Amino acid sequence: MGMSKPQLRKQLLISRKNLPVTIWRQQSQAICDRLLDWHVFQRSQVILAYTSFRQEPDLQYLWQQTPQKSWVFPRCVGSELVWHQVAIADFADSMTAGTFGILEPITSLPQINLIDINIDLILTPTLACDRQGTRLGYGGGYYDRFFAQVNNCHQPGHSYRVGVLFAENFGVTIPSDKWDIPLQAVCTETEIHIIE
Repeated sequence: MGMSKPQLRKQLLISRKNLPVTIWRQQSQAICDRLLDWHVFQRSQVILAYTSFRQEPDLQYLWQQTPQKSWVFPRCVGSELVWHQVAIADFADSMTAGTFGILEPITSLPQINLIDINIDLILTPTLACDRQGTRLGYGGGYYDRFFAQVNNCHQPGHSYRVGVLFAENFGVTIPSDKWDIPLQAVCTETEIHIIE
């Protein structure tokens, strides 16, 4: 019998928090480099991203290197994610600490209605993931609800759901629930793994 999601989450969060900062930076940089080299990222124009919290992989280098892309970041509002486009040149002035202490777009930035635009890539904060693409998040269910709302995210070539995580947390056994929407690829510091 494996661990429950809350037990697994607690254990993985402690282990990630204990990662030395130098290693965290190196691994985050390696993830950014992999994404920059990936043809799917290169041809993506509208990208949904996240800001690093509690030693999640830091993607800052990625958007600093590609400010010409349309970068969209979430804000937690109630139980939903609301998305805003952020000009990377104004990033520092565009973000503020939100509900959970996570850096979020300020409310005056243009809000994006995701049903009306083509999202190319969803870089998804992921605590752990199994080889089938079952994602372990942080327990709030924000991304599962969001994936369910982006109604055409099952169409090939549209809204590619990529979990971003460190390699040691990829391939672990995760109990799945019926509402889980699997990731389509995983990016770690060692590989980009496409989930068939």
